[in-house]
Amino acid sequence: MRKKDFIARFLASGAFVSYIPAGLTGFRKFTGSGLAGSLLALALLPLLPSGRIFLLFCLAFLPFSVWIAQLAEDSYGTHDDPRIVIDEMIGFWTSILFLPRTAFNLAAAFVFFRILDTLKPWPIKQLENSCGGGFGIIIDDVLAGAEANLLARLAAVILL
Repeated sequence: MRKKDFIARFLASGAFVSYIPAGLTGFRKFTGSGLAGSLLALALLPLLPSGRIFLLFCLAFLPFSVWIAQLAEDSYGTHDDPRIVIDEMIGFWTSILFLPRTAFNLAAAFVFFRILDTLKPWPIKQLENSCGGGFGIIIDDVLAGAEANLLARLAAVILL
């Protein structure tokens, strides 16, 4: 494997975290890799800034993740290969933008993001189908994260 492919796969797979579920189940599709990527994003959260600096981080990470997803897609030879989880990472981080990092908000954002990313209700599925390449891999998860953010805010208002 070329060095470029190794680096793209390493970054796109969350340091190969996404390989763990597939290795355990033996399946290529519906492996739980997306869940692993979301859990990795949650685990990395204490290392990331908060507030406006977190927004700047996400805005910088977005084009980087599109680029890496495209490189990984080219390397794997499959559109939105399940081993690519950098989209789940930016999607989850979008779901918690400008939310206080309380246990409730983190849990609500995580659950809503996973549900929306898995079920892909309108317009997420439509966006996923209409965009190709690295942008298509990333943008549906960012939209799922934005919707999860709004639902987490609503849940906090109703339940807290």
